[in-house]
Amino acid sequence: MPERTEFDDDEDEYTGTQDGETGEGTRQRWSVPDDVGGHRLDKALASGLPGLSRSRVQALLEKGCVQDGTGRTVTDPSMKVKPGQTFDVFIPEAEPAQPEAQDIPLDVVYEDEDVLVIDKPAGMVVHPAAGNPDGTLVNALLAHCGDSLSGIGGVRRPGIVHRLDKDTSGLMVVAKNDRAHHALTEQFSGRTLSRTYQALVWGVPSPREGRIEGNIGRSSSDRKKMAVVTGGGKHAATRYRVVRSFGTALALVECTLETGRTHQIRVHMAHIGHPIVGDPLYGKGRAGRAGGKHASALPEPDRERFVGFPRQALHAVGLTFRHPATGETVRFQAPLPTDIKDLSDFLESL
Repeated sequence: MPERTEFDDDEDEYTGTQDGETGEGTRQRWSVPDDVGGHRLDKALASGLPGLSRSRVQALLEKGCVQDGTGRTVTDPSMKVKPGQTFDVFIPEAEPAQPEAQDIPLDVVYEDEDVLVIDKPAGMVVHPAAGNPDGTLVNALLAHCGDSLSGIGGVRRPGIVHRLDKDTSGLMVVAKNDRAHHALTEQFSGRTLSRTYQALVWGVPSPREGRIEGNIGRSSSDRKKMAVVTGGGKHAATRYRVVRSFGTALALVECTLETGRTHQIRVHMAHIGHPIVGDPLYGKGRAGRAGGKHASALPEPDRERFVGFPRQALHAVGLTFRHPATGETVRFQAPLPTDIKDLSDFLESL
């Protein structure tokens, strides 16, 4: 299915589903019976899928949640269906109506009356959704900032203008008022906000410094994954440089985003044959093993430390933007977290 987004941001694009829905849900397959042939698609689906009204079907079509039997996304509700045609309908699950404030510690890098910059730990979800109703960054922000965040950026995502995936750590900026939210959103949309990441990847990219360009869209084989696609998708470009290499097995790379697409760094590095260590979606080689041929270059007793790393070794180390109140360019840095630094230090000792 195509992306359903509000803001393009960083390595993990803001997946802004409509109020009351999240990116998780169920998929239903339906075949057109003979007596429904020639009907409009929205009417046919509403009659064939219990619990879905015609208006609900139209909303799902508009958001790209319907595919035909060939895997092509269908968005036209007036399309006439034919007997025997099959359609897959993705139905998002509902999410909690109102997040609650929770006293969760935050690693605050900078704060004033307009913005809050935090170093998000791996394992923290940014906003509540099905499966993660609480314990999120939003819950922590509501407790930290109080009523000042009310209504900024939406009920379920107050102050949030970009997102990091659950298992990606590092710097995020949060808006504390409407003026800041509008200004930061414009900077993300205009690509004037700079975001830099460091990642431990399998193998050593060659050349050691370069630019990866390739449209990113939803994978045709797995809707939870993104992929570099030859048709459709959104333009994506990532600049990278090797900071350190460790033999032929691994390298620490720094990536700067020119665009911000869902899983962009993870997809682009895997696309050039150097997936991120620990990446559960993109980290396996063609043989289906984490690290592929590169892992075999590590001493066998130490290999499992990297093959079994429990999350993508990706950290947002740098963030630069214009302060929404003063217009001054502000820069922030965050050191590698302990888990990734321990891997790097261990490699240095080999």
